[in-house]
Amino acid sequence: MNTILAVIAAYLIGSLSFAVVVSKLFGLADPRTYGSKNPGATNVLRSGNKAAAVLTLLGDAVKGWLAVWLASTYAVQFGLDDGSVALVAVAVFLGHLWPVFFKFVGGKGVATAAGVLIGINIWLGVATLATWMIVAFAFRYSSLAALIAAIFAPLYYGFLFGPDVKLLAVFVMSGLLIYRHSQNIANLMNGKESRLGSKKANVKK
Repeated sequence: MNTILAVIAAYLIGSLSFAVVVSKLFGLADPRTYGSKNPGATNVLRSGNKAAAVLTLLGDAVKGWLAVWLASTYAVQFGLDDGSVALVAVAVFLGHLWPVFFKFVGGKGVATAAGVLIGINIWLGVATLATWMIVAFAFRYSSLAALIAAIFAPLYYGFLFGPDVKLLAVFVMSGLLIYRHSQNIANLMNGKESRLGSKKANVKK
């Protein structure tokens, strides 16, 4: 029962879409209505408001970290095992992708996945984030960086800890993240993907 409650709580935490909430607080247009129409930090940045984009990034990452940290910290107290923590990790990620509070229209999960990985293990998160940064700075494509990082995340986990149930959770998140970037993959192949630092979108409040 505690595992079920933890998973539900994690999903609800993940369903808090900071891109939508922060944009509303800053008086910006709903990020689901312009640019890529993705409620995430990269699209919020297209509004031209860097502070809102940073807060969105931090909020989405922290909620992923918080859910896993809570499950791991209180695992013994509430009888949660590694399998329960793995389910919580996936649940908070699913909440971000398909948030119940926002008609199941969520983001692509990059920041939340990073937070989850940091919650599982700080070095796993650092290695994955470093991969994202290297690719992003080298090629100026946020989506390409996310895809490469998603591929490497399970490899890093396997190298650090070997095969276990949490590795399965990382594989699931990586697969979902790649799936959510299917349009970006098509854009990259067709040379239509926008680069980091490109002109802001035509945003109407």
